[in-house]
Amino acid sequence: MGSRILSIEKTTDNRFLNMYNLHYENKMGNKKLYHIASRGKDAEHLKINTRKNDPDGVIIYSIYGEKRDRMVLVRQYRLSIDDYIYELPAGLVDEGETYAQAGARELKEETGLDFEPLQVDEMYHKPFFTTIGMTDESCATVYGYASGTVSAEGLEANEQLEVVLADRNEIRRILKEENVSMNCGYHMMHFLHHTEEDPFYFVRQE
Repeated sequence: MGSRILSIEKTTDNRFLNMYNLHYENKMGNKKLYHIASRGKDAEHLKINTRKNDPDGVIIYSIYGEKRDRMVLVRQYRLSIDDYIYELPAGLVDEGETYAQAGARELKEETGLDFEPLQVDEMYHKPFFTTIGMTDESCATVYGYASGTVSAEGLEANEQLEVVLADRNEIRRILKEENVSMNCGYHMMHFLHHTEEDPFYFVRQE
């Protein structure tokens, strides 16, 4: 017999993120307590109960420039480390939005750039869990090309970020020297070493 959840207790009441106590019984029959964070507004909306992996957010892997030789990154201050970190543009999915719509909106808000999304097979942009040991949050990835002029007009007052249109030399430096989020780092490594003319060759439908 495996572990089973006995009850769920919400312990905070915030707009975007809340803490929950999971009271459970482990495989040895001992009663235990586990803590998770979730973007679910109440216990009913936790993925434990919905059994649906609907994405909380989107991560935007976008390429910029006529030569398709620069990757759109953001260098953002994060309170959790009291420092700046390089990330892909990202944000929450609003109710009723598709992944592509959310990606275009978030890219515009964070960078001022326009977004032309790619149509890809479901397995490439299905939601993946971000940090499963701490949260049930999941994010979908959208792929496409960015164009236009960088602008900070869409940023919220508490957002501290710089848009970086990084070529391969800058990506190499960032990977060696800077704080980088995991999903951003993996995509940067891919972009750094791909040998095809089309940087999105790996998600093209056959």
